[in-house]
Amino acid sequence: MTRIAVCGAAGRMGRTIIEVVQAIPEARLAAAIERPGASQLGQDAGELAGVGRLGVPIVADLATVTGDFDVLIDFTVADAVVQNLEICLAADKHVVIGTTGLNPEQRARVQEASRRIAIVSSPNMSIGVNLAFKLIELAARVVGADSDIEIIEAHHRQKKDAPSGTAVRMGEIIAAALGRDLSRCAVYGREGHTGARARETIGFATVRAGDIVGDHTVLFAGDGERIEITHRASSRKTFAAGAVRAAAWLGRQPAGLYDMLDVLGLRGAG
Repeated sequence: MTRIAVCGAAGRMGRTIIEVVQAIPEARLAAAIERPGASQLGQDAGELAGVGRLGVPIVADLATVTGDFDVLIDFTVADAVVQNLEICLAADKHVVIGTTGLNPEQRARVQEASRRIAIVSSPNMSIGVNLAFKLIELAARVVGADSDIEIIEAHHRQKKDAPSGTAVRMGEIIAAALGRDLSRCAVYGREGHTGARARETIGFATVRAGDIVGDHTVLFAGDGERIEITHRASSRKTFAAGAVRAAAWLGRQPAGLYDMLDVLGLRGAG
């Protein structure tokens, strides 16, 4: 059984992860962490998540509970992720990172840490989204060269980064399949007299509104037909379920940097 710690345990995603952990026999909640000064410190994590008392108090210092867990699930902010990673590295603990918006230096640190510990890092932990990644890759290989490609994503008003990490990953997958450099061919929004669309570009459109959990559509538009691959999340449970599945899988892996395609066995599929 994999012993799991959850960072950001009092937040919406943290509470959902705790709920999912309790529903999976191969995992159990072993530690819960929140930011210093949070009003929920000292409370029982299970009671806060609505699953009953678990005897796991919420603490502020990850370093004090490293002996209690095998894998940390972290959906907090980028700076906190790197700090928590250093603590797990020192304690030889595995990490599942669901946070988006890491800068190049932070991503490089994750890569470096993966030489000593096992890490799953993914911009989207949803099983459905990762299946969509494979479908998008296949579509790009078959029709991408003859299509105008647009990525449209929508999230709740509180989301801080744009475009979403999932949308960027979709762009990276498409660009790699077509032999393009996303940093050169991406177009982030259009305004004014832009002229005719260049075929090699990959467009991004971002919506921030209400409480949208996460919608992503990739449009391959050719002459006479178009293909749309869409994933819509209606509950954070889809991300939590993927993260917990990743944590249970990661507990059996050697050091290395993995993503959800590895977890789901889709790395070589298609």
